[in-house]
Amino acid sequence: MHKRTGAQIFVEVLRSEGVDTMFCYPGGATLNITDCLCRCPDIKQIVVRHEQAAVHAADGYARASGRVGVCLVTSGPGATNTVTGIATAYMDSVPIVVFSCQVNTSLIGNDAFQEADIVGITRPCTKHNYLVKDVKDLPRIMKEAFHIARTGRPGPVLVDIPKDVTSALTDVKVPDKVYIRGYQPNYNPHVGQIKRAMKLLSQSKRPVLYTGGGIISSSAASELLKFAELLSIPVTNTLMGLGGFPGNHPLFLGMLGMHGTYAANMAITESDLIIAIGARFDDRATGKIDEFAPRAKIIHIDIDPTSISKNIKVDIPIVGDSKLALKRMVEIYEAEKADFADFHKSIKSWHEEIEKWKKGYPLTYNRDGSLKPQFVIEKIYELTKGEAIIATEVGQNQMWTAQFYKFIKPRTILTSGGLGTMGYGFPASIGAQVAFPEKLVIDIAGDGSIQMNIQELATAVQFNLPVKVVILNNGYLGMVRQWQELFYEKRYTWSRIYAPDFVKVAEAYGAQGMRVTSENEVEDCLKEAFNNKKPTFVDVHINPEECVYPMVPAGAALKDMLLV
Repeated sequence: MHKRTGAQIFVEVLRSEGVDTMFCYPGGATLNITDCLCRCPDIKQIVVRHEQAAVHAADGYARASGRVGVCLVTSGPGATNTVTGIATAYMDSVPIVVFSCQVNTSLIGNDAFQEADIVGITRPCTKHNYLVKDVKDLPRIMKEAFHIARTGRPGPVLVDIPKDVTSALTDVKVPDKVYIRGYQPNYNPHVGQIKRAMKLLSQSKRPVLYTGGGIISSSAASELLKFAELLSIPVTNTLMGLGGFPGNHPLFLGMLGMHGTYAANMAITESDLIIAIGARFDDRATGKIDEFAPRAKIIHIDIDPTSISKNIKVDIPIVGDSKLALKRMVEIYEAEKADFADFHKSIKSWHEEIEKWKKGYPLTYNRDGSLKPQFVIEKIYELTKGEAIIATEVGQNQMWTAQFYKFIKPRTILTSGGLGTMGYGFPASIGAQVAFPEKLVIDIAGDGSIQMNIQELATAVQFNLPVKVVILNNGYLGMVRQWQELFYEKRYTWSRIYAPDFVKVAEAYGAQGMRVTSENEVEDCLKEAFNNKKPTFVDVHINPEECVYPMVPAGAALKDMLLV
């Protein structure tokens, strides 16, 4: 076989992995690779304006499409700028591969120009990472990186490639298969544990399905729907699980947790059996751990054994893929349906109790004549019917979206759940728009968070990506202001912020800018924005003192909600 450079092998492996898009920012250390990529028209290269945005865009591409997101950056500050994006993907189990280029191998450790130990820096926030020291190892390492990112519990993998490795020659072949002796994720749930879980379920009277992002990762939404409907079990989602169960379904309780619905939080509190699937019992979902589901036995299904009993002690652990586990549970139910006769009789009173909570304490807000953010999000849902891909930033805009937009399908919400990264939504929506050029992609943002990666307007304009950004502009870092109002006697330290004229900013970049100041302008403005073919900022001036309710104060139990 003829010899190829490391850069040529790099492109060859990308093609073998079916990579069609790369988000990137060039530098001196990337030049050998970028020169090869310019002769590779089948891999779309989206050049962002900041390396953090490259990772978020790859992340958004991955969440929306289900494929591995890929980005490429240069050494030193180019690499260190990726850390926030990598940590965001790590916390939310998103499959991305980040390629950072490095100084020549002879200079590593010598404080060379634009050198940084990115492997050491990212070790705590990657699923795995590599430093390629020999060009002969490059094809194997790259194949392993994609395999690790997409299998088991997905996550980010970083590959650091010195510049001299990209110019070195080798005749090593790209391997067809990947085998890593110490990494063999278990997909098949233990049949005995599944049977134990189903027996416990048949004896319960107040069960709840508590589902998270693992339902999305394992493409188990249809299996979850079938299981819930067969047994008539109410379902609550975590923030990361939204879209994994239809948001307009009668069995849906809404999101649970700090800003969850009254019905979801009370159902968890009063349940006698919780079946947790692909969720990690995050502190924002559980509230005070000592008082979480005090009457319930807990079954926990997860691909990651380290997540089971980490935060909440469980009664029946099941390690395996959510989709396979649900399929097996359906099979057992259908084979042993007679054993569930008493279950079906008793669950009717459970539904009656839940219905009282839903009707007595629905998600609502005061219509006082001011422009309310909840109204804006309801209108976005009304106009899109759940068909759009919705990204959010972090804070009040994120929680209002989770509450008032009904996510019907999986992979239609892109949000930073674990790390809570402001500035995530806009570049993530760019990634999703690249993955789905014909779909409507909307970023619901705050006036604080949108300024963190606002430079990506240039990316959207350059590559004709008609992302819509609806800015809920209240003149504050809204969630910080809410906590200061409720718990710090309204001392609004640092939370009152200056924002530019977003309409002029959009126009300066060559995008469209629009402004909304009253309720009667919302629908027409959103229709116009959603129907145009340009990146668009919609600057919506909302009531500055609106808070997100319900709210479980930090350290409180789920039942101790502050209501409107």
